[in-house]
Amino acid sequence: MDNSHTRRGQPCWFRVPKVGLIAVNDGVLLRNHICRILKNHFRGKPYYVDLLDLFNEVEFQTASGQMIDLITTIEGEKDLSKYSLSQHRRIVQYKTAYYSFYLPVACALVMSGENLDNHIDVKNILVDMGIYFQVQDDYLDCFGDPATIGKIGTDIEDFKCSWLVVKALEICNEEQKKVLYENYGKAEAVNVAKVKALYNELNLKDVFEKYESESYEKLITSIEAHPSKPVQAVLKSFLAKIYKRQK
Repeated sequence: MDNSHTRRGQPCWFRVPKVGLIAVNDGVLLRNHICRILKNHFRGKPYYVDLLDLFNEVEFQTASGQMIDLITTIEGEKDLSKYSLSQHRRIVQYKTAYYSFYLPVACALVMSGENLDNHIDVKNILVDMGIYFQVQDDYLDCFGDPATIGKIGTDIEDFKCSWLVVKALEICNEEQKKVLYENYGKAEAVNVAKVKALYNELNLKDVFEKYESESYEKLITSIEAHPSKPVQAVLKSFLAKIYKRQK
């Protein structure tokens, strides 16, 4: 839906010959299989309804985040002045953090008979981890190797509310801001090159490395403050999988 060309090293499904918009119905079929799989494996369990409710809630959160992301890039309504760190956080919290990080742990808690309302601290840590993960994604979209990350980054061309452009707007001077306004969101290679050159001029690689280090320390501190050692172990295992990742 964001008009990308590749995902995980493969052509996007809708770009495969003879697929096209049939991909929309394929997505509906896949989504419906979630309920079918849950019913097949868990309908006799006491937590079945809570599990269904959890998946439905997280799906709604993810779709809402995707909607916010998409409506910020509507052709003819592009306005960089609307982009901020708070707007970026709002998008990625809903689009990425809940389904990627919170959902797996929430499923385990529900299946072990826990009330999710008693684990808000765990939820907050996982949401922060998901936001950090998406910032990494934004960075790799621009500076990562397509052969390694499995996709060709198009955040600049697509006028995405990326962490990089938000940070650039935060630290650039008026002349540099003019370069962003004139080139961000344009698909021509020359425009993309000018934006990337400005990112390098602003030392955004160093800015990201500082953010990554500070995020890691903050997450470790929050995790180690949790009273349960097993919960700490799970959260640390999640963090270890993504810290300084290259894909």
